[in-house]
Amino acid sequence: MSVTLVVLVVLTVATAAWVGFSGVSLARRAEFVTGPLVEYGVPRSWWGPLALAKLVGAAGLLVGLAVPALGIAAAVGLLLYFLGAVATILRARSYKTVVFPFLYLAPVAATLALTL
Repeated sequence: MSVTLVVLVVLTVATAAWVGFSGVSLARRAEFVTGPLVEYGVPRSWWGPLALAKLVGAAGLLVGLAVPALGIAAAVGLLLYFLGAVATILRARSYKTVVFPFLYLAPVAATLALTL
């Protein structure tokens, strides 16, 4: 097993766990996730689909270890998701919290880059 493959597997699993944690936190309506969503004006009716998108994306990253095309699709979807989060935060003028989506976007981007 090459070093690159080991790094890819570790990075992918860690990224999927990180994104999955975020999805579960939103699905469970954790205050540290939902509080900012209220502040940004994200409708409560979107919270379930947004949580599901994160969870499906995290699962897709893991499946991508066996089927790279699915991992690539999941990573691209998650990149778009978190770029949308950045846009939502900027629209709400909550500049102090704009860094948070990048904490998810960066490992997703790294996973995608290493997969490609």
